[in-house]
Amino acid sequence: MFSTRRLLKMKLSRAEYKEIVKCTEHLRPTRQCMTILRQSFPNHSQSTLLSIFSLEYQKRTKRTMSRHQAPDSIESYYQRYLSEAKARPSVPVLLELANEVDLSPALMARVIVDRFLQDQEGGVSSKQVLNNMLREPSLIPDQTLANHVYQCTINDCCYGPLVDCIKHAIGQEAEVLLRDKLKERNLSFLDENQLRTKGYDKTPDIILEVPIAVEGHIVHWIESKASFGDDHSHRTYLNEQFWSYWNRGLRRALDHEPHGCQEEMKEAERRGSIPCLLHGLRHGMALQLKYAQLNGNNLGFCFSI
Repeated sequence: MFSTRRLLKMKLSRAEYKEIVKCTEHLRPTRQCMTILRQSFPNHSQSTLLSIFSLEYQKRTKRTMSRHQAPDSIESYYQRYLSEAKARPSVPVLLELANEVDLSPALMARVIVDRFLQDQEGGVSSKQVLNNMLREPSLIPDQTLANHVYQCTINDCCYGPLVDCIKHAIGQEAEVLLRDKLKERNLSFLDENQLRTKGYDKTPDIILEVPIAVEGHIVHWIESKASFGDDHSHRTYLNEQFWSYWNRGLRRALDHEPHGCQEEMKEAERRGSIPCLLHGLRHGMALQLKYAQLNGNNLGFCFSI
């Protein structure tokens, strides 16, 4: 049985969450935005604040991306870049343009490089060539553009190849930490790699060979997510992953999210009993259980491992 302790100070109430979200509404996805968030919310870790901001900015981008991808917008951005880069060669004009129009610097770099390649190749650019240049700007034949793409990449905290690498590393770290904690507790389990060798195509990160009791509830599997657990992400994970586990008979689960979750998570999906959700605050490995509505009863638990 896991124990409940030292977690109250690490909870994030819905009111606090909304306050952080409101603060992010006018921030741009540059490294400087984290200074503002840390100063405004010193009681929360940088990883939690960054994860919340990243989710909110991604939602904002999905709402506005079609406007930025319109042919007239692309041409306008490209011509402005060419003009500004020529007039001010030592200034990060592409980064400034991205901030001015409220578009992720990495996504702005993608738009500009794609348009540049169309001129170079006389038509639609190759997606593979485009991705390679964004991952390695030195491959861009125009050195000035390569420098601007590099500046956009290292200054973007939400999108781009650097962020993708960081997210992958954090996810791997969280899974390793989770396995280590289970081993410390001498719990018998199968991880995702072991399950795939047994022929499973889509599996949780951990299946417990011997179920454990968490505050009196039996848990069979654990899913680790390297992101903040808000309502929208839970609905997405439930529909795209967790329900498939449940329907295959895996039953109750722990959803481990290293960057925190809302305290009053209201996952009352209209489908009867659903998996319980576990969320981890990475620093100190304080893990917060949130049971979505189970047969009409909302149950919430916290514990440390």
